Amino acid sequence: MKLNRGTILVVEDDVNQRNIIKTILSKEGFYVEDADCGKKAVEILKTGKFDLILTDLKLPDIDGTEVLKEIRALGRTCHVIIMTAFGSIPSAIEATKLGAFYYLEKPLEKDQLLLIVQNAFNQIKLLKDNIMLQDQLRDRFHPDNIIGAHGSMEELYKIVKKVAPTNSTVLIYGESGTGKELFAKSIHYSGPRKNKPFFAINCAAIPETLLESELFGYEKGAFTGALSRYIGLFEQANGSTLFLDEIGDLSLSTQAKLLRALQEKEVRRVGGKETIKLDVRIIAATNKKLEQEIAQGRFREDLYYRLNVIAFTIPPLRDRIIDIPLLIEHFLKRLENTHGIAKRVSDEVLQAFMRYSWQGNVRQLESVLERSYIMCEEDCINLEHMPAEVRQGDSVDISLDKLRSTIDYLIDAKLTAAEYRLYLYLTKLDPLNGNFQELTEPREIIERLGINRDTFFVGIAKLKDLGLYDLKEKLNLSKKLSQNKSNKKHQSDISD
Repeated sequence: MKLNRGTILVVEDDVNQRNIIKTILSKEGFYVEDADCGKKAVEILKTGKFDLILTDLKLPDIDGTEVLKEIRALGRTCHVIIMTAFGSIPSAIEATKLGAFYYLEKPLEKDQLLLIVQNAFNQIKLLKDNIMLQDQLRDRFHPDNIIGAHGSMEELYKIVKKVAPTNSTVLIYGESGTGKELFAKSIHYSGPRKNKPFFAINCAAIPETLLESELFGYEKGAFTGALSRYIGLFEQANGSTLFLDEIGDLSLSTQAKLLRALQEKEVRRVGGKETIKLDVRIIAATNKKLEQEIAQGRFREDLYYRLNVIAFTIPPLRDRIIDIPLLIEHFLKRLENTHGIAKRVSDEVLQAFMRYSWQGNVRQLESVLERSYIMCEEDCINLEHMPAEVRQGDSVDISLDKLRSTIDYLIDAKLTAAEYRLYLYLTKLDPLNGNFQELTEPREIIERLGINRDTFFVGIAKLKDLGLYDLKEKLNLSKKLSQNKSNKKHQSDISD
């Protein structure tokens, strides 16, 4: 007998029928409870969770349709199968319109019962897998999970958190490999459309002759080879988000059609006459300076203003090299999860990574690190495992003496990203906006970094304990801490 295949509630007033169904399903490994009327079933559902409800349509108190309505009112997502006699089939069909998975005609046949139940559980599994995948996507692309402690990145996190809950159009600037699509997904999966799929297209990767069809779809017979109707990305993304990557590479004719779609919030398939109203959030990205493209007649000014509602620029990796230790640690953990082997990088490798200019940005760093991980048969990645161009470096100006061991601090000391950010700021390794201003007030530092008080006080205590930074002579905190009774422990730690 197979065990733990799922939970089922059988609602049937005929005791013999109820016992037979319960016995059949129990022998197949399902956990089964039963109820002899609709109201009792509803009471059971208030305290328990079931994957499937198998209910008779005709019950002594409320019928199966009412049970179905009560299930939905309770917010239960379980599947419902209606059992009915021949004369009540129209009512059973009506129940399926209300959301019932299927209806079974009495008298029940064992093989048919098991087949329909199994089909229901197959769909239940798909739904659970989809929910789990959506949860994983939302977690992975949450703004807090984007790697970066540099001040410029902190400013981007604030923008993302503000714009994500809205439906505003977003324009992202950045070199290839900086993570424009990652930020777009972060906005989508943190916003009101997060339960819908994220749609994306690289405008530079598709020939102009095909791009219009990809975006707007086409009707059967619209052109040679159009053997059936094709639904374009705008229609597919209805109610969701469409990411238009490298939008600066669109031709002027396609720009005009895109502008109309954005202005009118509707599209017309190629070869079609019908206009289709849509609700699509647009996030666009480019590695070009669109103002210059406009000046040279390669980009429409009206389209630019339609897209440029919320705009921000992701800095290249060479401008935020203090994030490299964080990125190395992040990608090594991902490789460990994939391959099951934990590896680290030597100090020489860290220095080489810090010296290199990374023209391919984060994407290139991830690729190089994965190659080095695969080539390394030990637990420590050395220079010999790295590509020659990275091993030799290209003279980025950075104080390696100050940064060479930050990855060890992060891993061994278990610093959070916020604590690491605090460390970088206090040691003047990460001056915000390039202008470091000495701050002595905790409130000013908290506001500058965008962190909360608990993070600040826990962070400075941890940094002192680790010998990374002694704030005793640098910040006059004794008076401030005495005013914060909840942080008495941190006060004693810092003033020791």
